[in-house]
Amino acid sequence: MARFPEAEARLLHRKICMRCNARNAVRAVRCRKCNYKGLRPKNVERKGS
Repeated sequence: MARFPEAEARLLHRKICMRCNARNAVRAVRCRKCNYKGLRPKNVERKGS
């Protein structure tokens, strides 16, 4: 991607709720919208693989 590193971090370093698909902070343990505990890290495209 052609964005600067701060923008990349802001967009990609998230956790996604597996119930309602809400974006949450990286340090989140529960979803901010539905309180579900099933969070996954957002998929990040790997470079150079």
